[in-house]
Amino acid sequence: MLGRKKTRPVVLAVSSGGGHWVQMQRLAPAFSGAEVHFATTDATAVEGIGASRLHVYPDANKDTPLRLLYCIVRIAWIVFWLRPDVVVSTGAAGGFLAIRLARLTGARTMFIDSIANARDLSISARLSLGVADRVLSQWPSVAVLTGAEYRGAVI
Repeated sequence: MLGRKKTRPVVLAVSSGGGHWVQMQRLAPAFSGAEVHFATTDATAVEGIGASRLHVYPDANKDTPLRLLYCIVRIAWIVFWLRPDVVVSTGAAGGFLAIRLARLTGARTMFIDSIANARDLSISARLSLGVADRVLSQWPSVAVLTGAEYRGAVI
């Protein structure tokens, strides 16, 4: 971790704001015992996390190419600076990017698609299928149709 000594596993939890962030917060107890860092598009999330463990990146998607480029650079900086052992994302584009980049460093990765995607996987989840160690859907029927796994719902 570039001069920092690891004393416990480092988890990077990545999510956009809104419902993605709510779902990530519900997963947070699963990370107990690890050094957890959160990355999100919502700078106001610092109130519940603390500034030293919150990393903000710009919200972007395929329709905002310049912001997407800046998002890639910012996510790359976060991933390569932290060198997480595990990256977990609840979506969206930033989560896929973090997973893609973290795989280059040997991190284990998991993408948990939003519970709102009851009929098909999101674009980010579909892209993650070929990259992440695990892609989970919160709907059994979606998992069967897409090749994702079903292990229950976050909400």
